[in-house]
Amino acid sequence: MTTAKPKTSDVSPRVWQRMLSGRRLDLLDPSPLDIEIADIAHGLARVARWNGQTHGTHIFSVAQHTLLVEAVMRAHAPRIDRRVRLAALLHDAPEYVVGDMISPFKAVIGGSYKAVEHRLLAAIHIRFGLPPQLDDALERQIKAADMGAAYLEATALAGFTKAEAKRLFGNDPGLPEATRLDYLTPWSAGKAAKRFLARFEMLQD
Repeated sequence: MTTAKPKTSDVSPRVWQRMLSGRRLDLLDPSPLDIEIADIAHGLARVARWNGQTHGTHIFSVAQHTLLVEAVMRAHAPRIDRRVRLAALLHDAPEYVVGDMISPFKAVIGGSYKAVEHRLLAAIHIRFGLPPQLDDALERQIKAADMGAAYLEATALAGFTKAEAKRLFGNDPGLPEATRLDYLTPWSAGKAAKRFLARFEMLQD
């Protein structure tokens, strides 16, 4: 007697992703214990900002973007606490699992994406000693640096005019030219992951 195979509708959908570290991360109930910084660095270095619509031999990765955001914050507030800078570095960390969905598409699909993203970010914060939810003042500070980085990326890499970028993202954050040249030259995935990890380790010390 043969056993009938379950119908597709009877099988629960898989809601976890296996990482190269061997961890299995549940997207609906992410555990801080299943989060490894090496997985985050590896994933973010391979996720393209701007849906890949940028100039350069390499993609401009989310890993490189987060380093740029932290550099903008550091330039504007050099005495700011390292834990705040760590939160800035990790502000897009959930994208190592869910990818970098561009803002127009987030607006189309609504709140379900944000709910998953918020749960992942809370677990990441707990894993690395940050509060699950940052206070509003810190959120605004990170968002300002994020918008400044977006202005630079838009004008240097993604084909936006300065007027268009200013309307969408605000003012040029005014980074030194050498810093701009470094952070706005797209790196290889290996270099982006290595520099992300190095910055993370410095901010953890």
